[in-house]
Amino acid sequence: MKYNRTEIYGNIGFTSVIDEKFKTASLRVRFLTKLSPDTASANLVGVDTATYSNGNIRTFAEFNEKITSLYGASVNSFSSKMGDIQIIGIVSSWLLNKYAIDGEDIEGEMLSIVRDCIFNPNADNGKFDGETFSIARKELIDRIDSDINNKRSYAIDKAIEIAFRGEPAQCKSYGTRESAEAVTAESAYTAYINLLKNAVIEIDYVAPEENNAVLEMFRENFSAVERNAEEVSYRNPSPIKAETLTETEEFDVRQCKMVMTFKTDCQDKYSLKMLNMILGETPVSKLFMNVREKMSLCYYCASRIIATKGAMMIDVGVEKKNIEKTKAEILHQLDEIKNGNITDEEMASALLSIDNSLTATGDTPSSYSAWFFDCHCEGKTETPSERFAKYCSLTKKDIIKTAKSFSLDSIYIMYNKEEQTK
Repeated sequence: MKYNRTEIYGNIGFTSVIDEKFKTASLRVRFLTKLSPDTASANLVGVDTATYSNGNIRTFAEFNEKITSLYGASVNSFSSKMGDIQIIGIVSSWLLNKYAIDGEDIEGEMLSIVRDCIFNPNADNGKFDGETFSIARKELIDRIDSDINNKRSYAIDKAIEIAFRGEPAQCKSYGTRESAEAVTAESAYTAYINLLKNAVIEIDYVAPEENNAVLEMFRENFSAVERNAEEVSYRNPSPIKAETLTETEEFDVRQCKMVMTFKTDCQDKYSLKMLNMILGETPVSKLFMNVREKMSLCYYCASRIIATKGAMMIDVGVEKKNIEKTKAEILHQLDEIKNGNITDEEMASALLSIDNSLTATGDTPSSYSAWFFDCHCEGKTETPSERFAKYCSLTKKDIIKTAKSFSLDSIYIMYNKEEQTK
C-alpha cells in the first residue's frame, strides 16, 4: 500500500491510496461545513442533484444509462455529521481499464463524468434542472418521512437533539421535513456553489494503480473557483447540563425506548473507546452480560461514544415496568468500572475486538477512505498497528479515570401509549 496526501489549495486536500489488490478505483469528495438547520437540507439536495446528471448528460435516464454501460460503475451522494460538522459528498467507483472487454477507457470516461457533475452541473440561469432537482428533493423528503419507522434510530436522534440543544450537533445531517420542502431549484444550486467556494474539501482516490490525471483534474478545475474556505472545528465538547434533563414522548409501540446521555471532558479517544468496549459495545460487555442477559431487564442495551462532542449514549429497548430498574442497573454498571471492577478478561476482550476492527482496514476502498479521513481529522497519520499499540498501552487506571469523568446529562424515553394509560 502506498499513501500520499497533497494540499491542492487552501483547505482542499487530496489523498491517494494505491493498493494493487483492488480491481476497481474509488473517488470520494467530501464537503465539510458547519451544520445548520438553515442550510442542511439545501446542501444535501444540491449535492444529490449534481449526481443525477451534468452539463453534458442532461437527463436522469441518459445519465443512468451511461453509468450502467461502463461495467456497472456508480456515482452517488452521501451525507453524515461529525459533531458540529455536516459532511456531504460524492462518491464514484469503476472497474480498472485492463478488465474492459473491448479496451474501453472506463477511468477516462468516469473522470470526465465526475468532473462535469462537480464543476459543470446541470443548471441554467442560477438554478438546477427541474427534473433532477425534483427527484433529489423527493428522495430526501421520503427519507425523512421514513425516519419514524425505525423507532430505535428515532429515539437516538431525539436524545441527540436533547443532549446538544442549542448546538449545531442537535440537527440531523439532512435537516427536517419543513426545511427539505422549502428547498427550491435555485436555493439548492446556490447552496451547492457555496460548498464549492466555502466548504473545507477532502478528496480521496483509492485504486490499484497511480493516475496523476485525477489530482491534476481537481487542481485545474478548482483553480477557476473563487475559494474562501471557512475553517471547521473537529472537536466541540458539549457542556453538561446543570441538572439531568428527562424528556418523554408516547408512541403506538410495543417496546419502550430509553436513551441516556453522559458527558465528559476527557479527550483521550483511545481511553474513551476502551471504556465503551468494556461497558456496552460488545456482546461480552457489562451492559449486555448483566442488564440484558443476567437480569433480563431489556431487549437490547448498547453504548456508543460521540468523541467529537465528549458524550456517550446508552440506548435500550425495554418494557415500561422495567425502565427504572434498567436505568439504575446501567448506572450501577458504570459505577462498577468507576470503582475499579474491571477484569483482565474484559480488558483482553476489548483489545481483541478493537484489533479485529483495525485489522479490517484496507479490505475495501471505503475502509481506506474512512481510515485516512479519520487520521486527517485527528491531525496525525498512523497505521492500524500503531493505533493498536496505543490501546494496548492503556491500563485499568486509565479506564477508571475516564469512567469517573462521565456524568449523566439527559434522558429520552419513548413510552408505549397503551402501557402508559394502564
